[in-house]
Amino acid sequence: MFPSASNVAGGADRVFLFIVALSAAVLVAITAVMIVFVVRYARRRRPVAEQIEGNRWLEVAWTAIPTVLFLAMFYYGWVVWKEGRGGPADAPVVTVTAKQFAWAFTYPGGKTTPALVLPLGRPVKLEVKSLDVVHGFFVPAFRVKVDAVPGRTNYTWVTPTALGVYDIECTVICGPTHSYMLSKAHVVPPGLYDAWAATPSKEPPGEGGVAAPKPPPPADPVARGKALAELKGCTGCHSDDGSALVGPTFKGLWGKRETLESGKTVLVDEPYVIRSIRTPSADIVKGYPDAMAVDPLTDAELQDVIAWLKTLR
Repeated sequence: MFPSASNVAGGADRVFLFIVALSAAVLVAITAVMIVFVVRYARRRRPVAEQIEGNRWLEVAWTAIPTVLFLAMFYYGWVVWKEGRGGPADAPVVTVTAKQFAWAFTYPGGKTTPALVLPLGRPVKLEVKSLDVVHGFFVPAFRVKVDAVPGRTNYTWVTPTALGVYDIECTVICGPTHSYMLSKAHVVPPGLYDAWAATPSKEPPGEGGVAAPKPPPPADPVARGKALAELKGCTGCHSDDGSALVGPTFKGLWGKRETLESGKTVLVDEPYVIRSIRTPSADIVKGYPDAMAVDPLTDAELQDVIAWLKTLR
């Protein structure tokens, strides 16, 4: 059983156990009746079959009782589900953005991080959206699961109730490397969260009651480019070691001539890389899907990424 770490987790567990217990009771009851009928109406006891015309009260009972049981399961689940759909109007909003194959979390101040950070005991509204295909935002410890649908914003409220670091998963098969679409939810003390939120740091808060300071940007543009590619989720679709993923590998890409779906060939140089990042659908490499989402980069960030790509020989 996953740990219980939110205001709705306990209710979700109770609903699950209620349905399991009810299903087990029905299974036992049906099995018992079946055994009774097998024994009572065995051929050796009743060699001549009897025609049973029906019993109105029996038919009403076996229709009404399952209906009541199913409505009880629905109502109990609906009551718990409502807890995740309502929250205080002034709760801070964290935007959860899904794309192949990474998560991004944007906070009220505009900070965006690859891992989710939440304050203990405070309600937070999560607005979930997708930049490309359908994804499933799921935090098992919170018992929270929300679909991320292109062109639509879904939402839920959650109040973390236990400190810790919890898994975030995608529950919808969204592409070849769907299984790598993982992240973490860091639940920290409110004071630590406030201190972290006031800094530009994108790293989860450190331990010891002090927000982890933002490390100075690497002086080397190659290091900045690699860190940026990891932060933006580029390495989730493009490997840097030659292995096959959703998109072409970055290794040996710079200076290579690529064949496009249109049949043309292009040289992988600075104009091509910039065009491919800013307008991903402009030049689709043959054999790969048009699956890259637009994630704007500044001119300086583009130069850092290009500097890194040049080193991947």
